[in-house]
Amino acid sequence: MSGFSVLIIDDEPLARGRIRRALAAMADVYVAGEAANLAEAGMLIERLRPDVITLDIQLPGGTGFDLLERLGPAAPATIFVTAFDHQAQRAFDAHAIDYVTKPLEPARLQLAVARACARLRASSNEERVGELQEVIRALRHALQQTEGAGPDFWVRSRGDYRRLALHNVTHIVAERDYVRIFSDGDSHLHQESLTSLERRLPPRIFVRVHRGAIIRRDAIVRLRTAQFSTLIVELVGGSEIRVGRTYAAKMRAELARGVIPDVR
Repeated sequence: MSGFSVLIIDDEPLARGRIRRALAAMADVYVAGEAANLAEAGMLIERLRPDVITLDIQLPGGTGFDLLERLGPAAPATIFVTAFDHQAQRAFDAHAIDYVTKPLEPARLQLAVARACARLRASSNEERVGELQEVIRALRHALQQTEGAGPDFWVRSRGDYRRLALHNVTHIVAERDYVRIFSDGDSHLHQESLTSLERRLPPRIFVRVHRGAIIRRDAIVRLRTAQFSTLIVELVGGSEIRVGRTYAAKMRAELARGVIPDVR
């Protein structure tokens, strides 16, 4: 096939699908393959020799940083897919870094890919390696700054973007390919999977209680046992969330340790 080859590296099928569709609209690039974990990514890079990779930072088996360090100078042109908040994005912009954020905006990805292809035409391998090392340093620094505190959320609200502070979020529930974030007595639809969101939420503050729900620990008012020994979480504001069977044992263990106060 003609044009620049792209390898998509992301553990989320939905994210890979969005990237694939965005790239399909570009005339001079094509998707050479997809990888869902670190081992698969390394194998496909060696076999396919892609010109460009789109690289998620958090992957099963390690991080995108680990992959690039293993590849060294042989690394393809790289576009990071990040889940950092807008404050971290300013750090990326200061270093002229190629990145796209989740939830994915197709136009932003297409611009990053076009820039990567233009650099491939114009720059030497040594120059690209130097740029990549600068990217990794800046991303590691941004990751250290955002670790622990967790992200704030930027959601669309009547055509504009609104910031939702993390400490005001009581719970998050899945709605197909989206999540609904409950904050300050209101709710907002956000284009990101619950699994992706869980990975960047601090576990000391949030806990997943169902395959379709995450709650903030200090928003819990009461835990009660319903029919068939089902656990129900009552939250500030009156919302109730059923604890899924696979999560109930963990919740009861945390109750026994006093991690989540037993206020029944």
